[in-house]
Amino acid sequence: MTTLAPPPRILATPEAESWIERLRARHGDLMFHQSGGCCDGSAPMCFVAGEFRVGGQDVLLGTLTGETPVWIGAAQFEYWRHTQVTIDVVPGRGSGMSLEAPEGVRFVIRSRVFSDAENAALEAAGEPPRGTD
Repeated sequence: MTTLAPPPRILATPEAESWIERLRARHGDLMFHQSGGCCDGSAPMCFVAGEFRVGGQDVLLGTLTGETPVWIGAAQFEYWRHTQVTIDVVPGRGSGMSLEAPEGVRFVIRSRVFSDAENAALEAAGEPPRGTD
């Protein structure tokens, strides 16, 4: 029986990757945080690396272009652990502190449910790192 490699928990569309690179060129290293808040608190927020402090209640989903880490609050991770999250970008201005807000675009989340085989591979790989790891 062949063991499936665990799929990435986080992806970005080519358009989002382009915006991440544009923001990196302007601001330096970046990070994302996804909370479970309402309204714009449920959108992925892009910060200069280290500007948002992660802690033990934050889970590392993985990294995107430019080694940009994507963190998610632990409670939200429990709801989404069975889904692959993709960061996309759309026209329009969200509110909040995310770096793309003044640019007339906003980052959004798209997702798909992992297959049973993918979930088994993720479980076999163990829990993702937390902010204290």
